[in-house]
Amino acid sequence: MVALNLVNRPNKRRQAPDQVSELTTNRLSIYLRCLHELDANGVQTISSQALAEQFQLNAAQIRKDLAYFGEFGVRGVGYYVKELRRHLRQILGLDRKLRVAIVGAGNLGLALADYPGFRQEGFEIAALFDAAREKIGQHSRGGVPIHDIKELKRIARRERLDISVIAVPAPHAQLVVDQVVAAGIKGILNFSPGALHVPEDVKLKSVDLTVSLESLSFYLAQGEIDG
Repeated sequence: MVALNLVNRPNKRRQAPDQVSELTTNRLSIYLRCLHELDANGVQTISSQALAEQFQLNAAQIRKDLAYFGEFGVRGVGYYVKELRRHLRQILGLDRKLRVAIVGAGNLGLALADYPGFRQEGFEIAALFDAAREKIGQHSRGGVPIHDIKELKRIARRERLDISVIAVPAPHAQLVVDQVVAAGIKGILNFSPGALHVPEDVKLKSVDLTVSLESLSFYLAQGEIDG
């Protein structure tokens, strides 16, 4: 790639979280992954148009999303890949270590605890919690300790936990969420199906794998009908 004459301007403003949609933050995560790949391949500069074409994105949307947070390059010219990557990590709060607890030491919880991608992105899985006596005191394959759920509040303070992942059966999910909230944890990622309720100052994101599979089933069924 031919080097571009860029003027990379510092971040001039940062929007409050309630002013930025969740769709925008989701796209920032996608842009960050694209920049990771570009950086790994030795690409130093790239324009919004080239970024869009290479990763099947929308150039105008990229410029609009980045404009919420400042000026990071010259419109129509490009960005420094390393600099933009650094700015996006700051915007997403990934320039610091985030300590995560997983509640539910079943197959899903244990798999999440040992997933190496979390640590690479700055998320440290600090603890697992469960109510089953035979699991308490054990460790995941990667060495994450499993604690009694009754100890959540004490350990959350001691370990300074930022985020909790909920991986328990649906009938227990709301009770567990209430315990997580009582422990002072403000970010929750939920893998249990069904609607859960949290206070306004707690952010809850849910991943319902069944809903995603049913959506795929719908598209497959439509293809059979159309065919």
